Amino acid sequence: MKSDISIRLLIAAAALLTSMLSTYAVSTLPQGALASPDSFASIQDTEARSAALFGELNKVFTHPRCANCHPAGDRPRQGDTRRLHQPPVERGKDGHGLASMRCNTCHKDANFDPGRVPGDPAWHLAPLEMGWEGKTAGEICEQIKDPARNGGRSLDEIVTHIGTDHLVAWAWAPGAGRQPAPGSQQIAEALAAAWVKTGAACPKK
Repeated sequence: MKSDISIRLLIAAAALLTSMLSTYAVSTLPQGALASPDSFASIQDTEARSAALFGELNKVFTHPRCANCHPAGDRPRQGDTRRLHQPPVERGKDGHGLASMRCNTCHKDANFDPGRVPGDPAWHLAPLEMGWEGKTAGEICEQIKDPARNGGRSLDEIVTHIGTDHLVAWAWAPGAGRQPAPGSQQIAEALAAAWVKTGAACPKK
């Protein structure tokens, strides 16, 4: 009996130590970095590892480079402080602005650093149902899994979107005066792929 209890205690202690080491490895990353999927390999519980992978990926989703164009309302935000866009533009029917002020009036095919104006050929707001401003990691996770709120994408298509979309790539090359999203597009894609592979579990909060 004593032997069984000792073994259980040793297993529990090993699991706790592994979890602490994993947390330490992720928490000691330099600012602006993104942990790779391998950083979570020591989390034995698959669902917990999946949720942790999404939590890391969520650093990209909630970064100003992504969140500014996924607002809760019809007005985008801008800058690292996420202030309301000036001039006061609005979403419009197609996400490309009102007829009187289309996004491409100012946002051209590439960044214009002298004027601090970001650019991309597809510059536009995400659809309103894809807005995640003010939401928790768990709420964003459930939203991204829902085709009705993710642009009709499967989970595999979400991974491809994160890894190959040109406008998403802009988040890591935003031009002068703006902080890039954490890590790189390649690491974000790898995190998304690992999250899907482990069951696409969501954080509790």
